[in-house]
Amino acid sequence: MSDADPVLFALNATRELGLRVAGGLGIELSAHEERDFEDGEHKARPLVSVRRRSCYVVQSLHGGPEESANDKLCRLLFFLGALRDASAASVTAVVPYLCYARKDRKTKPRDPVTTRYVAALFEAVGVDRVVTLDVHNLAAFQNSFRCRTDHLLALPLFVEHFTPIARDQPVVVVSPDIGGAKRARGFGEALERAVEREVATAFVEKHRSGGVVTGGAFAGEVKDRVAIIIDDLISSGGTILRAARACRDLGARKVYTAATHGLFVDNAGEVIADDALEQVVVTDSVPPFRLDPAVMRDKLVVLDSAPLFAEAIRRIDEGGSITELVEV
Repeated sequence: MSDADPVLFALNATRELGLRVAGGLGIELSAHEERDFEDGEHKARPLVSVRRRSCYVVQSLHGGPEESANDKLCRLLFFLGALRDASAASVTAVVPYLCYARKDRKTKPRDPVTTRYVAALFEAVGVDRVVTLDVHNLAAFQNSFRCRTDHLLALPLFVEHFTPIARDQPVVVVSPDIGGAKRARGFGEALERAVEREVATAFVEKHRSGGVVTGGAFAGEVKDRVAIIIDDLISSGGTILRAARACRDLGARKVYTAATHGLFVDNAGEVIADDALEQVVVTDSVPPFRLDPAVMRDKLVVLDSAPLFAEAIRRIDEGGSITELVEV
């Protein structure tokens, strides 16, 4: 590695993805130490000089399998601060899955706006930039951070995956709720350009309050079409299954679903195994460690996001355009 190369670290919980990002950049991960103490405290430090170097740290902030989202956030913040104190020229956090991005507004009296608090923590340790993938609410994310941010999209990965399916049969892109209609339209338009034929859109009405989901209206035509349900994440999978069954009941030939982040909590494995779904497509921003291997083999496709992050880091380091990277 020359002095002109970026210095790339990946904390232990996201090392596998970090290795692939490093491979995409044609460099090696830089060495670091993570040490746990008997009382539950910990420290992390670089084992190479970062003075006057551009540093990038990969850490996905999902819970499990061995550390909670809070643990991973704390370790990342301390490591970013250590790089700043070690005279790094710049410090960039590369966060494939950003925790607390769903708590972006007050929905109940005296609610916290946790997305904004997380942003303040990154700023407090001196981070220069945060790079992430498909946050739940882009406007809230951009408004919460005062440091520079880059928001990458998994949409190009999904377009590439579904193009062979959409090329020879009628397709409709479905949002499982009204809030995701813009995402569905964007994916549909990109898929249209890729296959050079019409791709319809539809959405399912959904309201959530106190963990209770209501609403059942369906807008759009899915009969005799292949339905692709698109969302930013799958948690328990209930929303996706509800939309999939609605599509089946209305005459869809097959139902696929694509979501950037597969959390797969609670009974998500049973949801994915349901006959209503043909295939579930996610990225590797969150490893599917909670799923039974048989379910993963039969239904799950995990797309590699490492080339996307590698190219983003290259463009940031060389002054290239992130806007061009996320366009489809």
